[in-house]
Amino acid sequence: MQYQLEKETIIGKILKLNWPLIFLIFLLSVIGLAMLYSAAGGNYKIWMLRQFIYFAVFFPVMIVIAITDVNFWFRHSYKFYFLGISLLLFVYFKGHYAMGATRWFKLGFITVQPSEIMKVFLVLSLAKYFHNIEAEEIQKIKYVAPSLFLIFLPAGLIFVQPDLGTSLILLFVGFVILFVAGVMMWKFVLTGVIFLISMPILWFFFLHEYQRNRIKNFINPDSDPMGTGYNIIQSKIAVGSGGLLGKGFVNGTQSQLGFLPEKQTDFIFTILSEEFGFIGSVSILILCILIVFTSILMATRSLNQYSRLVIVGISSIFFFHSFINIGMTIGLLPVVGAPLPFMSYGGTITATMLIGFGFVLNVGLYNNSELRNKA
Repeated sequence: MQYQLEKETIIGKILKLNWPLIFLIFLLSVIGLAMLYSAAGGNYKIWMLRQFIYFAVFFPVMIVIAITDVNFWFRHSYKFYFLGISLLLFVYFKGHYAMGATRWFKLGFITVQPSEIMKVFLVLSLAKYFHNIEAEEIQKIKYVAPSLFLIFLPAGLIFVQPDLGTSLILLFVGFVILFVAGVMMWKFVLTGVIFLISMPILWFFFLHEYQRNRIKNFINPDSDPMGTGYNIIQSKIAVGSGGLLGKGFVNGTQSQLGFLPEKQTDFIFTILSEEFGFIGSVSILILCILIVFTSILMATRSLNQYSRLVIVGISSIFFFHSFINIGMTIGLLPVVGAPLPFMSYGGTITATMLIGFGFVLNVGLYNNSELRNKA
């Protein structure tokens, strides 16, 4: 199988990719472009055109990653991790300050947010780490400890930016990989207990005031309806007003009349719910579920630990982003600024998810290949 893939033409490799998964990603992205057109009041130049350029550039990148020999990515997994850490450190010392946080750096006319791509780099590094450990050795603390360091180092650097939402997603994804790799459940329970005990310390000494306000507003958004609770109140009004079939494309009153802030990023799902109603909302949920299900199905067929963990890790990133974004727009979760993959406006999140699923397609294509640490 490995020899055949190495000798096979590029077209042959492309044809063997998981096209149902590619189609689902493409469909969700097209819907996202339509909603950005609507968010701008029917103007394609404000957000839709830029998002289309991001997609047009990185969709081929996804395919290139998918057909590249898996051993190339396997050998360089740790290098990608160190690259991500270096970028996070650069942001910490020399980053671009905006909207109360230092999360970006300028690369010419492009603004890059390293915390997003760090999620993918973390998945690759953890997948390689556990692939090289025998199953019976995984439970030993001397093997678990380094993996925790790999997780908490970038999570800490992202937390101090400050970016609570992204750091939490990074921790969730890391723990999912640990669980699938074979770490015992009681260790996660113990970690959860320690976290609950330490919550007062985190609340008073580590969370910023705006982060505490977001949690307070989640519990009682009506406490400050015209201030910190405004976004979630307007979002729930918009979602509820959509009814069964919605108000129609580019006809959402809450979004079109300017009542909904950050509608192109955090609250893109709200616009869809208002304009296409319950049917539209459920359709997006089904699409997201199908993407996760198709990916996990590939993981169940994987013949090695690296492939399985890469697929689980990337699909976990997609799942947590989708779950948190949709949950916060309907008031089930606090607003933490997690974009909806393939729909929310943003070059970094679009590039990150397309690159991530490029690795999913890659390990699926090279499932039977022997992984080598050296060329």
